[in-house]
Amino acid sequence: MTESPRCLYHNSFSDFLREDENAILGLLCDHYHGDARTTTRDAWKGEISIMRELVRRLDTDGRIIFEYDIPRLGKRIDVVLLLRGIIFCLEFKVGESQILEADVDQVLDYALDLKNFHKFSQEHIIAPVLIATKYRNASSVVQMSVYDDKVVNPLVTGAAGLFDVISSVLQKFPNEPPIDSRWIISPYAPTPTIIEAARSLYESHSVENITRHEADQVYTDQTIAYVLDVIHESKAQQKKSICFVTGVPGAGKTLVGLDVAIKQTYQGHDEPVEDEGAVYLSGNGPLVAVLTEALARDNYERCREQNIKKNKTDSRREVGKSIQMIHRYRDNMLAKIKNPVENGILEIDPEKAVKMEHAGFGEVEHVAIFDEAQRSWTHKRLADYLKRGGTYGNKLKVPNFPMSEAAFLIWSLDQREDWATIICLVGGGQEINTGEAGISEWIKALNEMFPHWNVYISPKLTDAEYAEGKVNELLKDNPNVTYSESLHLAVSLRSYRAEKLSAFVHALLSFDDSAAALYQEIKDKYPIMLTRDMATARRWLHEKVRGTERTGVLVTKESARFKPLAVHILPSGDENAVHWFLEDKSDTRSSNYLEDAATEIQVQGLELDYTCLLWDADMRCDHGKWRYYTFNGNTKWNELTGNSESKQERMKYMLNAYRVLLTRARAGMVICVPTGNPNKNPSGFWEDSTRLPEYYDGTYQYLKGIGIEEI
Repeated sequence: MTESPRCLYHNSFSDFLREDENAILGLLCDHYHGDARTTTRDAWKGEISIMRELVRRLDTDGRIIFEYDIPRLGKRIDVVLLLRGIIFCLEFKVGESQILEADVDQVLDYALDLKNFHKFSQEHIIAPVLIATKYRNASSVVQMSVYDDKVVNPLVTGAAGLFDVISSVLQKFPNEPPIDSRWIISPYAPTPTIIEAARSLYESHSVENITRHEADQVYTDQTIAYVLDVIHESKAQQKKSICFVTGVPGAGKTLVGLDVAIKQTYQGHDEPVEDEGAVYLSGNGPLVAVLTEALARDNYERCREQNIKKNKTDSRREVGKSIQMIHRYRDNMLAKIKNPVENGILEIDPEKAVKMEHAGFGEVEHVAIFDEAQRSWTHKRLADYLKRGGTYGNKLKVPNFPMSEAAFLIWSLDQREDWATIICLVGGGQEINTGEAGISEWIKALNEMFPHWNVYISPKLTDAEYAEGKVNELLKDNPNVTYSESLHLAVSLRSYRAEKLSAFVHALLSFDDSAAALYQEIKDKYPIMLTRDMATARRWLHEKVRGTERTGVLVTKESARFKPLAVHILPSGDENAVHWFLEDKSDTRSSNYLEDAATEIQVQGLELDYTCLLWDADMRCDHGKWRYYTFNGNTKWNELTGNSESKQERMKYMLNAYRVLLTRARAGMVICVPTGNPNKNPSGFWEDSTRLPEYYDGTYQYLKGIGIEEI
């Protein structure tokens, strides 16, 4: 056997049979990442014994691999067999006599991961097999999945029936092409969900193994390297710098931010490097809550497996050091200022803060990473909020506050007397709330208040989604600007089957003629379907998801007439988003139940595998333009018209809401445009004047005209 970082043991069948069982067990223990517990060693003993008996009976040559790494899922496949052109994924439940659905999903997830992301597996039959060793029955039918993607429907058996199950698959597919001899070191090109990526990152302090996406990954690798270089240069030259990392929806901005935070904090060590910390900050409450809970659950389970005493509260607290709400960070600095503010100038009150040797009156981190920086508040929104005494952590009133949130956050890092770096992760066209300032407010603050800061930004920000396409114009008189194409992520990694999804969504929303051609390019790999019936949409979603893939219904927060379609809005509160994204399909709070619909506020920055976008009457297509409506809460829709700045801003937010929702799915989506209620009562009046067919028909005809196929 040759050592491989991708597994704990691999060998040819013949050499596997020649080796002593205890020697094989010793190799598994030696290559394990920690001290293998007794239960783990006992399970391995059972698996080795079962596999030796199986290989003897197969009387053929092949390769056997124990504990093959699936980094995207943060797990290992118990055993992989490469045999006559077929890849067998074996998951053992040693000592178990029952078959559990969760275990079947687990082995199916392994097979799907290999199919989608493992280069040398993609053209081969993959057979997932669950072995509950004391189970007395076995699968009698070998059947390809309905997706025609060379993944066999999961097979289940006990130890006694394993030979028959393997033999049945070999007989069903007798003439498969040989598997590449380099299979074990195959390029692995996963595009993890942000939750999966964060879990792996937090466990290993590196995301390199889980973000390998061949040519696409070059973009994120270059961006991470460039940002780290800026940080190191800022430290070496004792200067202040700000980087704007921009990109299309799903391009990996959040992942870049998390990776930079971890690399800067740990720098290759197991423990944080003193005085080198970075903090990841977001104003997106659901995102922070979901990531924190996912990581805390993982941390708790790992500690429990290793007999480390730690409760879930401790795990949440530990994770909370790395991922925080931006409002708490902001309020820590607000608590240090002189109040009331005089002459529009912020000053530190030495009675409220301790000046540190290097940090001055700033926070302890040199590096602050602000995710979704385009959502920072305008001056008016922040000033009104603080005037009411509504700070995140207390009721401190700050009348006459002089800055926007972006300016205040730069000011906060500027209090450091040595060096500091800010990384702003900015999504184009993703401002979705009134009072969100966009990238232009950051640039304005730098130009007017912080001219000594060095600015790093991409030269490609000419699209209207970024400050109405005026980014370069806003910076043209700033002498401290460095342009780098490495700071713009142009390829979506979220939708691993459709790299051009973002371009299609942009064309669709802007009535660009390229939308039809882009749809034809992506529809085979990334299905986008149209329907006018929610029951049909739900059925399509249920037929699509496999294993632990997630699906869900999405609506905008301006949507109003969804109850007749048996759709309920997910209640506000971060804990509801946690349940919606993290609970499994047996829990009614899960997104997979397709009962509660999440809004753009709850899903921005997160994703699902398959989605249904329920398109309500709030944004309607009318002869090649969008018309915007708000519901008065009782009887009718009111059109949003006029050229005032506030109304134009509201319309932009409503358009961006659909941009966010149309880019949440990783593998495919269905768009449901209802038919409305066409019925009238005996007196000739509409039964439901809030859902007239004309409110929906224009949108449906537009989407149909692009070529989107109807279910």
